[in-house]
Amino acid sequence: MTRYDSSDLRRAAAAGLQAPSMYNSQPWAFRLRGGAIEVLADPGRQITIADHGGWALRLALGAATFNARLALAWAGTPAEVKLLPDFDEPDVVARLTPAPHRPPTYTERDLYASIERRYSNRHPFWPDPVPADVRVRLIDAARVEGAWLDLLVGMTALTGFSEIAHSADRVLRRDNRYQAEMITWTDTESATDGIPVAAAASVAEAQDLIPQRNFGGRRRAPGRDYEPEPLVGILGTAGDRKLDQVMAGQALQHVLLTATDAGLSSSLISQPIEVATARDQLRRSLGRSGFPQIAFRIGYGQPGHPSPRRDVADVLVG
Repeated sequence: MTRYDSSDLRRAAAAGLQAPSMYNSQPWAFRLRGGAIEVLADPGRQITIADHGGWALRLALGAATFNARLALAWAGTPAEVKLLPDFDEPDVVARLTPAPHRPPTYTERDLYASIERRYSNRHPFWPDPVPADVRVRLIDAARVEGAWLDLLVGMTALTGFSEIAHSADRVLRRDNRYQAEMITWTDTESATDGIPVAAAASVAEAQDLIPQRNFGGRRRAPGRDYEPEPLVGILGTAGDRKLDQVMAGQALQHVLLTATDAGLSSSLISQPIEVATARDQLRRSLGRSGFPQIAFRIGYGQPGHPSPRRDVADVLVG
């Protein structure tokens, strides 16, 4: 195969738009150019206050690129991927060119099947522990994409993370512009982006170990506290360039789909990354020389509520 066509583009875009993004803003577009599929940033959908530097935008685009890769591999038309291919076109985040035909691997099939089943579950999880072999799979998923994943073990590590996360959350809650922007992305069931109230976390309570963003104002049912010892993952990269952040997005999606394939739920925790001092505290607490890019909790949970997605036609550009 020497060129992708419009059917390949639609397949890649349909998978790509299922990726996670801050506030479900879906800041991406896809196009076919010169027989290659390009994943582009949509600057009009960047979160201007919470993500003024574009870190979350690039993370989302990396995740969308990983989904597009899977879709093409599943169809037997795998891609060679070049990230940030053109200095003169900064909105082009990835270019996927055809590699030789081959059947998909078992892993690619399983991960591709998980794309539509992966979504953020902001509700409490069951206390059942994640098995050791699944934890190894999650760490390996990050590693093969050029990132690292630390899974916090024990209440000492979790309490330290909790203090950092809550401190960052308090900083963000004091920013009225930040809070107003978040509210604009809280939406109803009829919207094609944003966070529907049904998918939002319940109102925070004093005993919560991990801070949750309040998108909906719902009170939780009695006896449905969050798990007392959640599995928290910190994903990071050796550097913190734009390229590293796109790589982190690919690694994040590989980890999340691996978790979904194992029957696990997940939700992202970005407050400690959004506040620079908290991010530095988190890095030092891990004893890492690299840069944390995102945190998340993983566990077994009851079915949650997926956030909406735009139609494929809306993300295709000429």
